[in-house]
Parts: sequence; C-alpha cells; structure tokens
Amino acid sequence: MAGMKHDRRGVVPRKSRGQGDFDSLTPDVVIDSVEQTLETPMTALTIALPSYINRVYELQALSGERVIAKFYRPGRWSREALLEEHRFMADCAHEEIPLAMPIKLSGGRTLAETAGGVFFAIFNKRMGREFEIRGDDDWRRLGGMAARIHLAGQGAEAPARLRLHPETATRTELDKLLGRGFIPPPCDREFGNICQKILSHISGMFDDTEYIRVHGDCHRGNIIDRLDEGLMIIDFDDMMTAPPVQDLWLLLPGHAAECKKQTKLLVQGYEMFRRFDHYSLRLIEPLRAMRIIYFLSWCGMQKGDLKFDANFPEWGSVSFWRRETRDLATQLEVIRRGR
Repeated sequence: MAGMKHDRRGVVPRKSRGQGDFDSLTPDVVIDSVEQTLETPMTALTIALPSYINRVYELQALSGERVIAKFYRPGRWSREALLEEHRFMADCAHEEIPLAMPIKLSGGRTLAETAGGVFFAIFNKRMGREFEIRGDDDWRRLGGMAARIHLAGQGAEAPARLRLHPETATRTELDKLLGRGFIPPPCDREFGNICQKILSHISGMFDDTEYIRVHGDCHRGNIIDRLDEGLMIIDFDDMMTAPPVQDLWLLLPGHAAECKKQTKLLVQGYEMFRRFDHYSLRLIEPLRAMRIIYFLSWCGMQKGDLKFDANFPEWGSVSFWRRETRDLATQLEVIRRGR
C-alpha cells in the first residue's frame, strides 16, 4: 500500500489491521474482488485449494471458464516484492518454460488489491498431474528444467526479495524466534545455542558462491506433468536470490550422502543447458538446516491462526522444542561430516 515501509528484503512488518487481513476474506469478498477485477460476472462457486501460506480459490465465470485466484498473506511481501515474483515468471515464460502466468489486467498490471487491502493475482486454470520419477532420464529432465529457470533468473536482480545467506536470512528468522517469546525457557537457550553453532559453521561457506534469482521452493509437489507441454513449474511464492543449488536439493528424496546417484543425474541434466558449480553441492546440508529454522519461524508467525493451530496442535510446547533442538544438533553433525 502507498507509503508502507518495508525492509530491504521486501518483507512488510506484520500488522493486525490497516494492511488487510484474511479475516475479512469471505467468499463474497473473493467473488466480488475477482468479478470487479476481471470485469466478468462470476458464479457463486468458490473452492478453497490447499495452501499453507496464502489463500487460493478456484472460481468460475458465468461463461464457464475456471480461474484460480491467489490472495497473498498480508504482512509477508511488499507490493514490489510481489511484482518481482511476477517479473521473474514473465522472464521464465519468455524462455518458453511452461508455467501459469498471472492474467494481465487493465493497464497491463498483474497484481490487484481487495477493498480491504489484500493483494491478489488471478490465473487461468491449467490441468496436470504431479510428476512421477520413473527412471534416470526423469532426474535429468528435472535438472534441465532447473537450469532453464536459472537462465531466466540470471538476467536480472530482485532487490526486494530474500537473499538466502545465513548471516542475513537465517539470522533474521532466528532473531524472530528468540525475540518474540515463541520458545519457552530453558528451551530458548538450548535452541539458540545450537542454531548459533550452525550459523558459525556454515556462514563462510556462502561467501564465494553465485547468487541469482531462483524458484526457491522447487520440490516435486510444485512440478506438474502436462503430457502435451512437458513439465510445468508452479508456485513462485518463495522466489528469492540464492545459490542455484537451492533449486536442486529440494528435489532429492533424502540427505545428500544418501542421494549421490540422483544428484549426479540432476547435475547432468542441468549441464545440458547451463554450467553448474559442483563445489556448491557442499551447501545442500547447510541449506537444509536453514530451511528448518525458516520453517519454525514461519510457524511462529502463524501461531494463533485457526487453520495453523488445527494442523500443528503441538507446536510451541516444551517437548516440541526439545525435539527440534535435537534434530538441529543431528543436522549439525551431518554438516560437519560432509564438509
């Protein structure tokens, strides 16, 4: 919104009112917002689709056409950060990478806003199925897809988006966890100590590596197989600036030491389109630790949301934090063995 301040990562400080909230996002508001934006009469159909962070709905025009409306979680990204996501998607589409682009609205814009201040985008519905890996060539296809995304990603910068470095991104998330009372004592001290050890161990590993725009959440659940078009990538919500290996390691079924064959095949497919820094494979387990801390911080920000509390009833308990601390200590040992 006009005049709203945001930090250099593009994340808007969370507010309960004044910048929109999901409490006001009733089915009538969803339908009216899409109807007015598209200038197309809509039916009463409103199907909520699975989404941890945003609110996503399938709607139908009176003409019968189905669309997907994605309402972005208030307080997570600034307007500029969302537009950078859309620009990256446009760059990928220019490279003929199959994806679902936001519909262009009046004036060529792709981002709209409800009367209550919630940003949203509208997409044409596209069918497909989750990609099944059945052989070596499928792993190479995934690697090639990541490389093509990175060819688009290397062409511009995204200053309003997250830069995935331990001393900026991960330390910020850790500060949120420790500073906002999410972790009860003495778990807070134990958790903070193991996280500090991880950050001290891995931070220097990221100082001499390539950073480009990447998808950021490139796991198999975000890859759709459209038999007539090939592989389609969806959900650029976590698009960021990061080492290219970020878009490879989430595809693996386990830890790096257990997935050497799959990693080799991914890299083979990647190098059919773009050079890959083999030395960056050492970042896989550090990136896993960083993702764990990020996810815990994200959970903290959602605490109190009815949908979150129903899905994560144990989150925040003493037993929960002791288990997470043990898991991170184990992950530190994995990192130390692999370096």
